[in-house]
Amino acid sequence: MAGIDCGTNSIRLLIAEVGDGKLTDVARRMQIVRLGEGVDRTGRLSEGAMARTKKALVGYAAEIAELGVTRVRMCATSASRDAENAQEFRDMVRGVLGIDPEVISGTEEAALSFTGALAGLSAEPPHLVVDIGGGSTEFVTGTTAVDHAISMDIGCVRMTERHFHSDPPSPAEIHNAERDITAAVDIALTAVPGRDAKTLVGLAGSVTTVTALAKELTEYDATRIHHARVTRADVSRVTAELLAMTVEQRRALPVMHPGRADVIGAGALILRIIMERSGHDEVVASEHDILDGIAYSLA
Repeated sequence: MAGIDCGTNSIRLLIAEVGDGKLTDVARRMQIVRLGEGVDRTGRLSEGAMARTKKALVGYAAEIAELGVTRVRMCATSASRDAENAQEFRDMVRGVLGIDPEVISGTEEAALSFTGALAGLSAEPPHLVVDIGGGSTEFVTGTTAVDHAISMDIGCVRMTERHFHSDPPSPAEIHNAERDITAAVDIALTAVPGRDAKTLVGLAGSVTTVTALAKELTEYDATRIHHARVTRADVSRVTAELLAMTVEQRRALPVMHPGRADVIGAGALILRIIMERSGHDEVVASEHDILDGIAYSLA
């Protein structure tokens, strides 16, 4: 079976076999397509973003056909929820994949992320799972199932486009971003409630990249990042370093995906503020997230 997660920044594919309640990966793919580029400002998906996404989907469709996948589910999240021309996006996906994408709610996105993140995780419950995406961040609490969930419109792409206009961002720009993020995080942590959780689990590329930098890896190694623990002090240090760099300096870091270099500063800042406001001194990074949740939902 195949799961596809189409977010604001990236589109990812997981082809897996399921047996005995476990996923066995056949293929994992990720491409940065920046589908949500400009959505916060214009309210629409741009023609360029749609074209990039279509190109990635054509490649995914070919691999799905080649491997004889029998069940496919594609979930589209923040950008395609917000866009005025979401129907054009759905028509494009149907033309390429032959199925309709599910433009899921923030609550369902949170539930799928929670399912994927907790598979194989050994950590003290209850958990606060935070999925820092491009357009939104999901906050989920629970032990074995979701107890509370909320989605907030603070993502690494959205915050970068809204606040960071200098390279590197100015102190005033960082301050304005901090104020915006803090207000949203406080609302989320009261709603879920996240301050009572014993374990903070962080998902998605901003978290895994910060983890790789905190661990001073010389190359991106998912096996060393998955379930690694990072202290709040290390997250703060990495965040400060990233925000002081230009995009080109970030792009030169050995663990940095080139398509993430311009937005990683905002992503790291979101993680740092979540840790500060929730009172957690440590975050557990997970390479498994909504994509795995989508695949499990087909089982």
